[in-house]
Amino acid sequence: MADEHETESKAWAIEAAAAEAASRAAEEVHRPPVVPMERVVDRTDIERGERAGQKRSQEPGFPRFFAELNLGLILTAFAIVAFKTPNHFAFGGTSGVSVILSTLFPTLPVGVFMWIINAVLVVLGFIFLERKAILWSVFASFALSAYVSLFELFIPTDVSMTGDMWLDLCFAVILPALGSAIVFDIGASTGGTDILAMILKRRTTLEIGRALLFVDIGIVAIAAFLYGPRVGLYCVLGLFAKTLVVDKAIESIHLRKVCTVICSEPLKVEEFIVKHLNRTATISRGYGAFSGKCVTVIMSVLSRREAVQLRRYAREVDPGAFITIVDSSEIVGKGFRGTN
Repeated sequence: MADEHETESKAWAIEAAAAEAASRAAEEVHRPPVVPMERVVDRTDIERGERAGQKRSQEPGFPRFFAELNLGLILTAFAIVAFKTPNHFAFGGTSGVSVILSTLFPTLPVGVFMWIINAVLVVLGFIFLERKAILWSVFASFALSAYVSLFELFIPTDVSMTGDMWLDLCFAVILPALGSAIVFDIGASTGGTDILAMILKRRTTLEIGRALLFVDIGIVAIAAFLYGPRVGLYCVLGLFAKTLVVDKAIESIHLRKVCTVICSEPLKVEEFIVKHLNRTATISRGYGAFSGKCVTVIMSVLSRREAVQLRRYAREVDPGAFITIVDSSEIVGKGFRGTN
């Protein structure tokens, strides 16, 4: 009886193993093999793509670099004169120190103190740093001071431009953040405390971000003591908002769209990306988990405008196309400038 039971168990095990093997075999038949695809590409398309990629990877020429640098400085200077100074917003940096000093010594405007502070920082930079390392920081420091002095001639600094402190705070944060983002995007700086950060980085073991944050907190504390808790709390909000808005502004400038398209007309979509958008794409094979059908997956990194064009075209050639578009601000590689 035991031998008969053992025989039945073995037979059941063999039958189960055979069924499992048959199921795997059927699955392999159902699932198409993933094989690399090769396509003959027109040489002119390759050359045009190479030229477009090199052009996008190039750093901006000097005229554009100089124009963007000054635009960022002008936005920052306007915010200092029109929104920070009338409300005594001292968020930190040379402008914050200058606002406080102009209160302690009212005979001199903010612009004069910015000239003095920046001149001291430039001298320290020439003493402790290589001249090439601070060339554009020196220019930015003095240019920002000059723009502040220029705006002070036309904009009253003792009266709020809007009459609303909250509205002034918003523009006091947004405009310098946008200006800093433009300047940082071209690889320059607004000078001032950036020179101090470079000195600390080279000559000490201090954590630069933490050291400068403590300096800014000290400036805000002095502002709260001089101008009262209401202005002090506004300065605290501005200090933290400044960091967040600068980061978001820089991220927005670098933002790109990672597009993935699965459709019934992959060759048309691929040709549109290469010939009309002057971009490239990565083509891979996949299969539908439910249908088991072989599909072509197209992945490309595009600008906002190009992503909209691709989405429209893919939907035109295949209304049932599956499209995903994901934001990314860290794209490193050919065709993308800087640390994008």
